[in-house]
Amino acid sequence: MLRLICVLLCLALPATAQEVRDLTPRDGWAVHPTEHDFDTLVARTRSAVSENGLAVVTRAGPTGAAANRGISIPGNMVIGAFNNDFAVRILRLSPHAMIHAPIRLYVTENADGTASLSYILPSALLSPYAEPGETALLDAAAELDQIFAAIAVSATAR
Repeated sequence: MLRLICVLLCLALPATAQEVRDLTPRDGWAVHPTEHDFDTLVARTRSAVSENGLAVVTRAGPTGAAANRGISIPGNMVIGAFNNDFAVRILRLSPHAMIHAPIRLYVTENADGTASLSYILPSALLSPYAEPGETALLDAAAELDQIFAAIAVSATAR
């Protein structure tokens, strides 16, 4: 009986806590570790989106729902940012590219209690949809790259 209890306890451990794995850079990604805690970085990111001419149009994260189920996971929030000017412009250039709107910012809690802001570069998301010889979609993506870089600078500043 004691053996069965030990096995059941070992199986229950992953359901109650999860190891934190910090995000690392990847091709086409921008990863910005900060000294801010998770909640602070979420708030700063939302403000930085507005300061840079975009709107927060979606927000989703599993942390609270997991906690309601008794599962502890690191802070995790996806923030979708876009605006109607870019939506109309990109829709005219490539309806297929709109699958990536809004473009997502990803705030994650690190193992040391700090948080990181990450995102896939808009140019990496949108460039596969550019028609050969057509630069307008690439130009829009480059503009978004600059906006998202400015959001990251503002949100992650000390």
